[in-house]
Amino acid sequence: MEKKINTGKVFLIAGSEPLGSAGVQADIKAITRCGGWAAAALTCIVDEDVNRIKGIHNLPTDLIVSQAESFLSTVGADCIKTGLMPTDEIIHAAADVLQRYNKQPILIDPVLVNFEGKKLVSDGVIEAYKKLLFPLATLITPNVHEAAFLLGHAITDPESDLKKLSEWGCSVLVKSVEEGDYLVDYLYDRTTGTLTPHPKKKLALDDRNGTGDTLSSAIATYLAKGDSLSTAVERAEAYMSYFLAGPRYYISVGL
Repeated sequence: MEKKINTGKVFLIAGSEPLGSAGVQADIKAITRCGGWAAAALTCIVDEDVNRIKGIHNLPTDLIVSQAESFLSTVGADCIKTGLMPTDEIIHAAADVLQRYNKQPILIDPVLVNFEGKKLVSDGVIEAYKKLLFPLATLITPNVHEAAFLLGHAITDPESDLKKLSEWGCSVLVKSVEEGDYLVDYLYDRTTGTLTPHPKKKLALDDRNGTGDTLSSAIATYLAKGDSLSTAVERAEAYMSYFLAGPRYYISVGL
């Protein structure tokens, strides 16, 4: 009998959207392409087109918890990743689940603002992230606008600023810090105290929706497969370079 390969199971607690370019849909695609197994508990249904978000419809908290328990208690995960958490009540419930199933790496991708810096959640949700989710995380992956919200100021000194963001006890990857012709993803590994830049040439992209979801899910996959944090980020960055430079499913200008 052919031996089955352990692909690495990534469990997602995140929202669904109809375009297929962000949220759980983007997560599942990235995890599958990077050789992992994706499963998910949905937190909300986002109604959007290529021009605007028309509504966010939250699922009942007890249903979110039950979805997560159904998978984690019977199958188990090699990494858990969270995405859109639209209310502090949902964050409280997710944090309770993560505390009970905390034997694997946990990646928190804080969906606070979009790539243009437009705020998507309330101040209460941001505080709940800080108090409840970040202390449980192996890695948090805010984009540069989200990092500014968390710090209270723009990224000016990556080493100092990322160390500040790691004070919740987690390592930090800040995505897309602009430096001339480059966008730099900075990784601060709290366990080693090292800051590693991952620069990439700016690309003229018409559709950037979901690129942050894709990168964080690729990292989660490589963590699930047993890579160290630095190796997982390095491999995920290489995947993103391939993903962004290669043919993508073009939808439309917008979002």
